[in-house]
Amino acid sequence: MSAREMFNAVGTAVGGLIGWPETPPPADPATLRELFADLGVTIGDSDEELTEMVCAFQARVGLDADGVAGPHTVHLLVRYAKEVRERHLGMAA
Repeated sequence: MSAREMFNAVGTAVGGLIGWPETPPPADPATLRELFADLGVTIGDSDEELTEMVCAFQARVGLDADGVAGPHTVHLLVRYAKEVRERHLGMAA
């Protein structure tokens, strides 16, 4: 299974989550790159580079660093990206 197929499969599974305060977006590569960009991290077009960054993020936040953008990973990415956006908006006001 390619990284893209893996992210698409996980994205579909994420859509059916129950219990998160907000439903995370699908874990497609473009969405993950946008979330990382909100955190100030630019990732190229390489799936391998994206997988490495997912691993690094997971290790940083205490998740199993498997490189799979599963529900917990996506939820935390969304949460941290939202916090960064809110801080930036608060500074501009």
